[in-house]
Amino acid sequence: MTRTDELRDVPGGRRRTVLISGASIAGPALAFWLNRYGFAVTVVEKAGALRSGGYPIDVRGTALDVVRRMGILPRLRDAHIDLRRLTFLDEDGAEVASLAPHTVTGGVAGADLEVRRGALADALHSAVRDDVEFLFDDSIDTLDQHRHGVDVTFRRGGSRTFDLVVGADGLHSHTRGLVFGPEERFHRYLGYCFAGFTLPNTFGLVRETTMWNAPGRAAVLYAVGDGDDVHGFLNFARPQPPVDAFRDPEAQRDLVEAAFADAGWEVPGLLAAMRTADDLFFDVVSQIRMPRWADGRVALVGDAAYAPSFLTGQGSSLALVGAYMLAGSLAAERDHTLAFAAYERDSRTFVTLNQDLVGTGDALLFPTTARTLKERNALLRGLAATPPAAEGRPAHAALVLPEFTPTAALSSGRTDV
Repeated sequence: MTRTDELRDVPGGRRRTVLISGASIAGPALAFWLNRYGFAVTVVEKAGALRSGGYPIDVRGTALDVVRRMGILPRLRDAHIDLRRLTFLDEDGAEVASLAPHTVTGGVAGADLEVRRGALADALHSAVRDDVEFLFDDSIDTLDQHRHGVDVTFRRGGSRTFDLVVGADGLHSHTRGLVFGPEERFHRYLGYCFAGFTLPNTFGLVRETTMWNAPGRAAVLYAVGDGDDVHGFLNFARPQPPVDAFRDPEAQRDLVEAAFADAGWEVPGLLAAMRTADDLFFDVVSQIRMPRWADGRVALVGDAAYAPSFLTGQGSSLALVGAYMLAGSLAAERDHTLAFAAYERDSRTFVTLNQDLVGTGDALLFPTTARTLKERNALLRGLAATPPAAEGRPAHAALVLPEFTPTAALSSGRTDV
């Protein structure tokens, strides 16, 4: 008999209810652990279904221990992309260096995982779908906190009351906006915009990445396998975020085309593919930095609370670790206020260490001046000639996962605590 079964059998007992907004990475991971600890969990997701495919993401350091404890590590190892090489080109398209990817990314060959985002999301969903309620094609409309819970109305109609609500709905979190205020209060723009899309693999690339750089600009072709398509990325420096383009795909395309108008190599073809792509994703490179991750009965996890940006390679890993820490804190402490405080106290140093990795990624991947690009290329040539000795990744593995002991008061008929 599982702990959940035991709680169902408690005479007069009532499982604590939690609504999670977001079914990408942090949401299903949190649902898994909360269900394991005996909570009744509902996950609401604005998309009509799980998003398949997607760009490659990393699972590193402490996060590997999380997926191991969840029992999904073998499945993720089967989905591992195993990128063979990362090739850098100069502005004329000439090769600067070709390296093993972990030499540049700070990963550990043979230990870290790189999988499509959809593969990780599907593994997480499969691990919990039979035990948790999922509401797709819906979202939170309003939240009203009070002493006994949180009254929630949904976009598609209807309302329910939950003991707790958690926003796991990403960088542009709607839940965060409802409870904590406008995004600009917490949004830290890092000086870049990017566009991502798929295009035909006419380049002969197989499990490899090719990156072209000019000062303040980068074009990337990423082949996750030997299929017919590759991922294309166009990244460029911009002093201020293009707020007017955020809701206008045509303005986004125009902005990217203007930034790369005189670029050589394969960039003209990338621009043409971007113009007709039906999966264009445009955003700014940024972080979320918040003074607190909870307010009353509502908390945030993953990118909604502490997006580190893709420059760190740690977004998914922080989501997995944060979900484990939040669920464990709620299980170990009946008072949600104390639980949220413990979650933040025990996780913030790890989060900050990983967010601070952004300076390294910025300089290495996207130099903004001719001088810094020249220095970067010299560094890459040195790495190609003499790969650095493995020194570990203290930021990625700085947190040792604690063991949580659920409180005896996890299930209760009381609603006033």
